Amino acid sequence: MVYTKIAIISDVHNNETNLKKVLDYCAREKIKKIICCGDLASDETLDFMADNFNSSSKGEIFYTFGNMDNEQLREFQYVDVYKNINLFRDFGEIEIERKRVAFVHYPDKARRLAQSGKYDFVFYGHTHKPWTELVEARKNQYIFNCTMLNPGNVAGEIYLPTFAVWDTKTDKFELIRVHDLQ
Repeated sequence: MVYTKIAIISDVHNNETNLKKVLDYCAREKIKKIICCGDLASDETLDFMADNFNSSSKGEIFYTFGNMDNEQLREFQYVDVYKNINLFRDFGEIEIERKRVAFVHYPDKARRLAQSGKYDFVFYGHTHKPWTELVEARKNQYIFNCTMLNPGNVAGEIYLPTFAVWDTKTDKFELIRVHDLQ
């Protein structure tokens, strides 16, 4: 099994300066996957992220749409893959190293996904506030906890700009402050 680190971001709101810091951090740390929980805001920012994320090492991005994505960006909903970005209309679900992951923009939908018993991890955005909690989930007769995480916001609106890094070997998350990056 190959263990890896994955960046989880949300709510960029066209702040390409902060997004570039996140992408540069990912390059330095050899992070090759990003999960983005919505609100890039424009197709230009989608292109910026695609063109600047590990372009030489085939980085992969998973993106679900948010409420502040403009009309042009929402037109991408009918395409499954754009450049190195896997696009998901309402929410995404993927498997990473035998762990079931869902990601969505809205916290209420994230909670329903976490409680469904289908996922080990659910990531979301929208509130701009970094947050993590264990949510009790039921599957058949079994009860287990699902980790629900909001990485904060890259834009730096309402709260300081942050994102999370998930170490899939330890299942630990680190909250990174964008202003602390070079």
